[in-house]
Order: sequence, then C-alpha cells, then structure tokens
Amino acid sequence: MISADMELLPLLFLSFCFLTLSGLTFAAESGTPVVVKEDDDAILPCFFDTNVENIELMKFDWKKEGTDPRKQVFMYDRGAHHNNGLSDQDDQFKGRVSHFPEKLTDGNASIRINNTRLKDKGNYTCFFPNSKKTFLVELVVGAADPSVTILGHTNNGAQLKCDVKGAYPRPTVEWQDSKNQTIPSEDQTLKRGEDFYVTLKTTVRKTDYYHCVATQKEIHHRSHTKIYVYLNGARSGTGKITATVLSVMIGIFATV
Repeated sequence: MISADMELLPLLFLSFCFLTLSGLTFAAESGTPVVVKEDDDAILPCFFDTNVENIELMKFDWKKEGTDPRKQVFMYDRGAHHNNGLSDQDDQFKGRVSHFPEKLTDGNASIRINNTRLKDKGNYTCFFPNSKKTFLVELVVGAADPSVTILGHTNNGAQLKCDVKGAYPRPTVEWQDSKNQTIPSEDQTLKRGEDFYVTLKTTVRKTDYYHCVATQKEIHHRSHTKIYVYLNGARSGTGKITATVLSVMIGIFATV
C-alpha cells in the first residue's frame, strides 16, 4: 500500500542517510546511490577513513566506468588538481567538477558535479593509489519531481493537473486523495531522448487534500506534491475554488 510506504520514509531517510537540499544530493556512505534530477548538482561521497585523517599530501583519482581509462573525472595530487594544473580530464567533466579543499584535513575526497546530465549516470570509483583503497558510488540522474496546478472548475468540481518533466527511468504517476486512494486520471506520456514527460489530469468533487505521486521502482525513488483544494458551490458553476500547494517530499523506499 502507498500509505505504508509513506510511513516508512522517515526510517528509510535515517537508515540510508539520504538527503536532498537546495539542489544538492549526497549519500553519507559509499554504496548508497546518489539520486538527482537532471540539471541539479550532485555530491559524490568519498572518505579515506572513518577516522579523521589529513589527505592534503595524498593523491586520489575519480573515474567513471565506461569512459576512457586514461582520462579522469577528477584527480587531486598533493595540492594540484584538474582545476589547477593537471590535464587528462575527460572532456565530459571539464569545468563541471570540483572538490572540497577545506575538507581534506578531515579525510574527505568527495567531489561535486555541476549541472548533471543523463549521460553522467553510472558507477564512479574514488581511488587512493598509495593505499590501494577504492570506493564505488552510483549516480542516478533523472529523478521524477511532480508539480501540480489547478486548471479551474467544472460543473462537477475542480480539474487538477500534475506534470513530471525530464524523468528517467519512466515513472508511474498517480493522483491520490487524503486517504491514499487512487483517483481515475487521464495520462499523457511523451518521450524525448531518454527523458519521460508525464501529464496527469483528474477532476475532484470535494474539498480535500490531494497529492500527485511519482514512483520509479528501478531506482527506489518516490516523490509527491500535495495540494489542498477548497470547493465552494462549484457544482453551480458560480462558486470559488482555491488551492494551496503544501509540500514536496522526495525520498527513497525499499523494494518488497
């Protein structure tokens, strides 16, 4: 049931340590997928050790599986890096990747990829040549992010629209009421390149909270946007309809 999944979200946030904030997504430990919307920034985590250890005088090398092994996503070598003197960076990542100099004293070799693209998705490795330590991070690009609007009123109530733009993989999108019951809707799905664009329209006939839910089982991702609709005399065609978007929740869920 959707309601059970939603109740599990707070626990899953704690157990997976996954957070979305101000367009930045990061995972607290290697092995947890980093899931972002296209054009958002992503932070790929890599920590040399669980204990605090200064890596300013060390070397670490980020690579992406499937790219030229002679070229790097980002390399840091005792102060020099791809934004300061080093060459051989893959053209796909030039000018888009940076590290956190102030965090090197904490053993933090994480990187930020700006304006993620669908082709950025895949597995990345963070390698420390001196110690032979390697960390694997999966980046998933194309998380569904629904937005909702109220189109107006009809003799039967109010018409709502939910849009999900640039999602990958293809999401399942549903309108639900405050009891998490699915509402019959009209679905229009377009595919542009690898991205999916979904528009879902429905008509509601009572004052209530409604939410549009987008689920991507392949990447264990679900998000929803909630809207409050107040109907006053809509059946007569003369009443007022007001709507307030209350919240957006983006999270991960466990497969059953």
